[in-house]
Amino acid sequence: MANLPIKDRRADRVSASVHDLQMPVQSWFPIATVTLWLVLLSPLLAQDSRFVFEPNVMIPTRDGTRLAANVFRPVGDGPFPTILSRTPYGKGGEKYGPGRSYASKGYAMVVQDCRGRGASEGVWEPFRYDAEDGFDSQEWIGTQTWCNGKIGTFGSSYVGWTQWASAPKGSQYLKAMVPVVPFCNAYDLAYEGGAFKLALMMRWGASVGGAGLSPKEMREALHFLPLNRFDDQLSKQVPYLRSWVEHPVDDDYWKRRGIGREAFDDITVPVLNISGWFDVFSKATLEMTSSVRSESRIPAVRENQFTIIGPWGHGVGGQKVGHLDFGKAAGRNIAALQKKWFDYWLCDQDTGIQEWPKYDIFVMGENKWRGESEWPLARTRYTPFYLHSDGNAAEITGGGVLGLGTPETSGSDTFRYDPNNPVPTAGGNNFRGAPAGPREQSSVEQREDVLVYTTAPLTDAIEVTGPVKMILYAATSAKDTDFTAKLVDVHPNGKAYNLCDGIIRARWRSRGPTPQLIEPNKAYRYEIDVWVTSNLFKAGHRIRVEISSSNFPRFDRNPNSGHPFASATELLEASQTVFHGQERASHILLPIIPR
Repeated sequence: MANLPIKDRRADRVSASVHDLQMPVQSWFPIATVTLWLVLLSPLLAQDSRFVFEPNVMIPTRDGTRLAANVFRPVGDGPFPTILSRTPYGKGGEKYGPGRSYASKGYAMVVQDCRGRGASEGVWEPFRYDAEDGFDSQEWIGTQTWCNGKIGTFGSSYVGWTQWASAPKGSQYLKAMVPVVPFCNAYDLAYEGGAFKLALMMRWGASVGGAGLSPKEMREALHFLPLNRFDDQLSKQVPYLRSWVEHPVDDDYWKRRGIGREAFDDITVPVLNISGWFDVFSKATLEMTSSVRSESRIPAVRENQFTIIGPWGHGVGGQKVGHLDFGKAAGRNIAALQKKWFDYWLCDQDTGIQEWPKYDIFVMGENKWRGESEWPLARTRYTPFYLHSDGNAAEITGGGVLGLGTPETSGSDTFRYDPNNPVPTAGGNNFRGAPAGPREQSSVEQREDVLVYTTAPLTDAIEVTGPVKMILYAATSAKDTDFTAKLVDVHPNGKAYNLCDGIIRARWRSRGPTPQLIEPNKAYRYEIDVWVTSNLFKAGHRIRVEISSSNFPRFDRNPNSGHPFASATELLEASQTVFHGQERASHILLPIIPR
């Protein structure tokens, strides 16, 4: 994702895109052939009509820093509704597709380099200045003669963040947003259940810090200890990498890099969020929509929060992800949906969006879209499925059972967790540095440090749609350790595919402001957030839960020593015990939807 080259600033020029499509038509060309070419090219001619392109327009911010933006706009005086996209990945140039397309359809478009990126002034530090810079940019754009005072925003991933970051500031010109695979808090991006999202943060952070490694080098680098000196391996120091691991709790450092819960009542614009069940921000996307729907101070805004969530990873709209093909129904034209959204809110055109469901979800397994009016679904029946075994649940060949009834007697399973040989990440909600999406789990389930619990083949289909939670009673020989849980769909042919998973770091089990080490060999109750999914377990399929203590490199390895986070240089083995039955009835709580 290196920056695209920045062209030299030039005076305003009219770019005739259709000129690129013109071809000489010889007098001997059959008239039917000419007609055919016109028919084939007419959509392109409509999309690539003439527009004005202004490169590197410097937009001022409150502290005097100027941010570079490319401006596309239709020929003519305007004013025009305007689309803003703020990116750290390079704003491109005159050939930037969305800019040309929107300009040809009567919109102005502003594509801006984030602070310290591309041609923008200032120092690049992820997340830190996007709220203020986004607001200041919107206020400046709204006063330009070519803007009609209506601004929409769009973009994915970090560009989804730049939209959400500035939204609570409440620019009078901001009228609609389309964040794709977005997030709104950098702490939740960096940590989950107290564990650090190693592959995502270090690989992405090093890359945008100008010190990226090759994939092979990065795979090796992710094993480096201590974690607080990770950037010693890089060609240059990237200070924020150290800052991220120096703040393992959601403190003031992170609060300046996110929007707090109290900010959702300040969201005053309609939002179309788009994400995927296997995206690294799937849970955040749903929570943002639900939070604004319940907390915005403006009733009309509460009513106009929408989410589309498909069987996708960090790239949305397709039908294949990981090892599975979800069929043609899974495909969605995201650009067309986005255009309808902006035409409605910025151009007062009736594009039918008020007929859209508030939550348009794709039910995997059944492989169909379904509209819902709330999240979680009001008709959900949260149902516990309990862990059973005779003490032999390790590996797929063990006797671990998942069932609706509690075990009649107390029992337990044990395994050794060796952080020198962690369970490898095998799919899931990943972005960079780890495989993503649904993947066949046989290689993981053959390990002795993975406990496997499986139902009998289902006689009737069971739909699981909503947030999933694991209640685990466990002990360890260490002062601190991790426990992981994964929900898996086992097909009749025996192949098993992950749906969602989670992790908890023992010292953060209470989710309070300070870590609390544990007493070795003492049983504790752990609540693991297993994230969200929507899946129909068909008749003949089986439901499976995997329990272990690592998921590397998605998460950093717990060294089991209890030393301050990110300082450990030694990795210790630990003996883990998972309990089931009686007062220690470990179970997964599934959101069952009646059918």
